[in-house]
Order: sequence, then C-alpha cells, then structure tokens
Amino acid sequence: MTTLAAEREIEHLMTLHPKGFDLSLDRVTRLLERLGNPQDRLPPVIHIAGTNGKGSCAAFSRALLEAAGHLVHVHTSPHLVNWHERYRLAAEGGGKLVDDDVFAEAIARVAEANAGQTITVFEILTAVTFILFSEHPAEAAIIEVGLGGRFDATNVIKRPAVSVIMPISMDHEAYLGDRVELIAAEKAGIMKRGCPVVIGAQESDTALQVLIETAERLDCPTVVYGQDFLAFEENGRMVYQDEDGLMDLPSPRLPGRHQYANAAAAIAAVKAAGFEIGHRAAERAMTHVAWPARMQKLTQGKLVDLAPKGAEIWLDGGHNPGAGIVIAEALAEQEEKNPRPLVLISGMINTKDQTGYFSAFKGLARHVYTVPVTSSDAGVPNDELALRAEEAGLSAEPVSSVASALMLLRDSWDGPAPRILIGGSLYFAGAVLAENGTPPT
Repeated sequence: MTTLAAEREIEHLMTLHPKGFDLSLDRVTRLLERLGNPQDRLPPVIHIAGTNGKGSCAAFSRALLEAAGHLVHVHTSPHLVNWHERYRLAAEGGGKLVDDDVFAEAIARVAEANAGQTITVFEILTAVTFILFSEHPAEAAIIEVGLGGRFDATNVIKRPAVSVIMPISMDHEAYLGDRVELIAAEKAGIMKRGCPVVIGAQESDTALQVLIETAERLDCPTVVYGQDFLAFEENGRMVYQDEDGLMDLPSPRLPGRHQYANAAAAIAAVKAAGFEIGHRAAERAMTHVAWPARMQKLTQGKLVDLAPKGAEIWLDGGHNPGAGIVIAEALAEQEEKNPRPLVLISGMINTKDQTGYFSAFKGLARHVYTVPVTSSDAGVPNDELALRAEEAGLSAEPVSSVASALMLLRDSWDGPAPRILIGGSLYFAGAVLAENGTPPT
C-alpha cells in the first residue's frame, strides 16, 4: 500500500501546527461545525477510555461484531508503522485500513476547512475520523480515546451507544493529574447523561468509586466488572458470566490472563450498545481477534532471523507500571507452560515511569538490553535506561539497536533457547515491526 500522499499531507500539517496535546474541545468543535458536524452522523459508537487495555477492548469489540456479521469502523491511536492503521473502514468480510487516496483527500478537506486556525494535528486527524466514518456505511463505530477523556478530541460524540472505561493507573500525569482519582475523573468525562456505561476491571478501588459515582450522577445504565459481569479460566477455556448467564468460550487468542478481563469488557460493551452476540460469534471472536504489538509473537522477519536458534520472541508496546505488571504476568504464565530464560530488549520514552515498568520483571528477567527509541524525540538514551533497569533490580546493559541485541544474544548464548520480550513503548514496537518487515495490515 502506498502511503506517500497521506504521509505528505500529515508532514505538511506537522510543520504548521504544534506537536502534542492541548486539552480543550473548542478548536475541534469549531472545525467540526465548518465540516457540517460529521460526528453527529455516525453509526452507534462504542467509545473507549482507560490507561491500559483500550486497544485490546477495541480489538475484541471489532472481532465480536464482525463475527456476528456486522460492518464496523475502528479508530485507534497511536499507530505503529503507518498512520493508516488509525482508520479501519467497514468492509464485507472484515474491515480494511483506509486507502491512501481516500485518506489523503479527507486530510486535505479537513485542513482546508480549518483555514490555518490554531489547532493540533491530533485534532485534525480526529476530525478526519468523523469525516471517514460518517461518509462510509457501517453498523457500528469503535472509537478509542487518544488521551484522558473529558477534553480528548474524540469526546464530541453526544450520544455514544456505550462508554467504556478500561483499567486506570498512573500515566500522563502532566496532563491528567498525579492521583488516580484525578485520572479516573478525566476518563469518566466520556460518560454522557443517560447513555450506557461499562466499567472494566479496575485495580484501584478509589478509581472504581469515582467511575461509579460519576455514572450514577449522570443516570447512566452501568455494568461493572466483578459485580455485573466477569470472566475466569476453567479447564483451559474462558467462561464469561453476566445476568444473561454463562458462555463457555475458547481462551482468547491474545496471550495473558489480563485479556480475559479485556474480552469480558468488550462482550459487555457490545451487548450494552444494543447488539446481540450469540455463542458461535463469541467463540469465533476469541479465536480470530488480532491486536499487533500487544504480546504479539514474532515468528518470521529480518530481526527474527538474527535471534538465537529456537528463541521465542514476543513484542509488546506496554509502557507504564500497570502494563509492566500484566506483561510480566503473561510471561510468567508462559514460563509455567514452557520454562525458558527471559531476556528483555527495551526502549522507552521519557514521559513514562521507566523504573516502575522494569520493577514488574524483577525475579523474572535474566538480563535487559536497553536500546534508543530513534522514532521519538522523547526517547530515553540507552545508557540512562539501563540505569533505570538496574534501579529496579535487573541486570542491564545499553546497546545500539534491537538488531545488535539479538546478534549479541545469538553469539554469546549458551543454554536453552531464550524467551525474548521486545518492548517498552508503542513508538519502539512500531519501529521494530517496520524493521522486521511485518507492519500491521
């Protein structure tokens, strides 16, 4: 797929408008009015916020709806390799990433409507979402929040079919607040009066209380994980339970026990949005769901060829302490099934709690290679990142690249073939997929 036209449009926007976030809805609201308010002409919207698990919930929701035969649009962010990944348009047989010419034309139209006014690139690209999703037929639209909730550019949707709040933990403190209850209040900002709300598994009782109180104040029909619905493992399968009864399903294709709760939130969300999901469709969804760079097993590619023979390689873009915990738990499960020495190849950006992330792997990882994240201006230098890993109690050394780390491992490894986790940042994970020659499709 050629990406030149859309990439050129976006690169031009980057030179005109500030990078980063500016939390307000005024600019995007003004722009959408000039475009005829396309956000008011969308199919039923599943709107998803949270610190961790948003993308997985979106992937499960898409898999459920498509398995039931529905046409579905999906907006996620950030992308891994190509901007096109943010826009999956409904199609028979499963949604497809937006064509380059369609994408480029929509960007140009939105930029022209903005007429040079002050705005962020993310706000322009969110308006592009609404243009694309309103002009192409679908029966549902899954829209992931970019940052926070209350002032995120996606939060101009007046009547979502359901608002979903996935697990909340500390992240983006500079924008959202330095206490979990403040972050929860920002995420709860996507709730709309009288519209259904699904609250996914929360690690913080304080966050859960804020979410429930907000939903009650807005008279939102609300279902809460662990109270109104849940999922658990039984005999190697996933059992989903809610007021309608039990569904005995295959274990989700996405590895890790945390994916049971993510899958459960998606089932609850799709049902709350008014869609019927039969047992057969739910079974198919669990076995067909895909979400790149979230515990993705790499089995082929240029980087994979550099690894020690027989190595098992996983890629995950999780980048905060909460993500570190669930990734470490997923790898501990793999260790129980098939013991191997674990090695990390990590790159991170400076807005994240690097030591907190690494702490989750203490006692599990044998060694960490730290590499620079060259795809982001905020990348942490590899020598500094090695110090953060050592602060967390891990053995670490800086190297110049993922390829260098894999070759070092290959040339020096002695013993059972290792299990390798490459991760620490979605920017980093995207660069790895590009270098490996296996971008998302």
